[in-house]
Amino acid sequence: MIPIHVNQDFLPDEGYTAYEIDSERNLDLSFRFEKDCDVFIRLVRAKNVRIRMFVNEGVRVGILLWNNSEEKTVMDETYEVMKDADLVVAYGECNNAETKRNTYVALRGNHAHALVSSASLVSVRKDYHIDVVNFAPHTYGDMKNYAVVLKDGTLMIDAVGKIVKGAKRSESHQTSRALCFEDGQKSTILPELLIDENDVQASHAMSIGRMDEDQLYYMMSRGLTLAQCTSLIATGYLMPITDTLPNEELKASLKQEMERKIEELCSM
Repeated sequence: MIPIHVNQDFLPDEGYTAYEIDSERNLDLSFRFEKDCDVFIRLVRAKNVRIRMFVNEGVRVGILLWNNSEEKTVMDETYEVMKDADLVVAYGECNNAETKRNTYVALRGNHAHALVSSASLVSVRKDYHIDVVNFAPHTYGDMKNYAVVLKDGTLMIDAVGKIVKGAKRSESHQTSRALCFEDGQKSTILPELLIDENDVQASHAMSIGRMDEDQLYYMMSRGLTLAQCTSLIATGYLMPITDTLPNEELKASLKQEMERKIEELCSM
């Protein structure tokens, strides 16, 4: 695990690299990817983080940002994806602290691909603004956001997919779903598609709803408490985010960590 305490520029090696952000400072970080790689970034502490990432032509990059901060965090991120490059960036949020994140993904070259995904257990305020913009022809952008919102949690997702004029035969898709179990939570999802080209494909799907009462009743009739039901369902709903990177040791560790945190927050 490479520690990050101050502003730095990174050129990750091929393969797997792990970083840990732990700083009282406002951080300004940049990553330039010139080789295929997988990157895990654990956020332990930082009030304001600005991240700039550049994915070079033909490069495949997978990034998993895992938020463990117990203090409010503001993140501002930009990803530039060039010709024939493939980016997957995912966020795991099971901490009990506010997060405000602004994510901007620019598909700059022909056949650039990007997937932005998130899994959030929301017990406080989580505020996400995501832009994925197709600037070149034959580009593909996708967003998949899943959240379980607990009592007193507030979720805001503003997801914008944009295809500019000239980005022919491009695609922009998004799915955002929020699941809640009881009153007292607030969820707002704003799916937006801004399309300036005709020969394209675009779609969005959004749902906000409570867990089916009959299913909860069935589980509780088998001896489970409401907290146990919530924990089990939330785990199944959010756990796929741990499969983002092909590192079996990391997957096992994150799954155990997520299960512990979900059980803790669902019992509060």
